[in-house]
Amino acid sequence: MKILILGAGKMGSFFCDVLSVNHEVAIYDTDKERLRFTFNALRFTTMEEIEEFKPEMMINAVTVKYTIEAFNQVLPYLPANCIISDIASVKTGLPEFYASSGHPFVSTHPMFGPTFASLSNLSNENAIIITESDHLGKVFFRDLYNELHLHVCEYSFDEHDETISYSLSIPFASTLVFASVMKHQDAPGTTFKRHMAIAHGLMSEDDYLLQEILFNPRTPHQLDLIKGQLDRLQTIIENKDSEAMKEYLNEVRNNLK
Repeated sequence: MKILILGAGKMGSFFCDVLSVNHEVAIYDTDKERLRFTFNALRFTTMEEIEEFKPEMMINAVTVKYTIEAFNQVLPYLPANCIISDIASVKTGLPEFYASSGHPFVSTHPMFGPTFASLSNLSNENAIIITESDHLGKVFFRDLYNELHLHVCEYSFDEHDETISYSLSIPFASTLVFASVMKHQDAPGTTFKRHMAIAHGLMSEDDYLLQEILFNPRTPHQLDLIKGQLDRLQTIIENKDSEAMKEYLNEVRNNLK
């Protein structure tokens, strides 16, 4: 299959490396420097090159802030039967875009990123394929993700957003609060160092991505749950209530099963 990848960032380059083994791959980026270390793929910097390439599938891997803008720029240069796709962690506006695009589409979300995941071993990672996607696109990505040994789930756009509000909004918000009250430690403990490593990784992400994930309409409810548990824990600590603490710790352990 002839596959075009938009964006030569970390995830775009990752998909380029993976797909170029069995497919004819081209990667497009407006920044020529980002294409310098791209191998086994055609390197494009103009829309005319994309038009001449005639891709059968296009994977949009640009920064989430520019996902729809990048789609709109490239659509006039794609064949009518080209399957268009995204791997965005934020799907805001995409259902409406796809409905008006005139192209078959597939939307997925690899639930891992270059900050924390080992891209050479993804057997403990997950991916989501959006239910509303076209059949052939879903088959393509399910086969790809199975080859990468990912655990694959199929969710609707709405179910995806709810999952993200839980699986990303809660840890993002918790990490931000942790980092906001931290001070430098000359002799940090193991737990502290692990939390700090997560915080540093989170803060290396794109600001817009963090904002959009936290601005998910379902995030405030998750934050209310966090605040409620913090209030409960604070009351237990202030009262030095051993029985209540034991009950609380047992509840937490059960949640982790």
